[in-house]
Amino acid sequence: MSGRGVWMRVRERLRRFPAGLSGCGAEATAYGRCVASAAAGTAELRRDSCLKEFKALRDCFAREVGAGGG
Repeated sequence: MSGRGVWMRVRERLRRFPAGLSGCGAEATAYGRCVASAAAGTAELRRDSCLKEFKALRDCFAREVGAGGG
């Protein structure tokens, strides 16, 4: 049994990945701003500091990539 079919599907998903994520620019920007703000100056970035923004970005990724049949 050949694994060729598996690699073809993986390659196709990877090819679609950047285009699928292009719809998440607003969420990525919000998350990046939150992380930059949370770690600004002498502040220490703490776990879950930007949890709301991270979840929004993760959900967008799942929607965008999943919408392509991924």
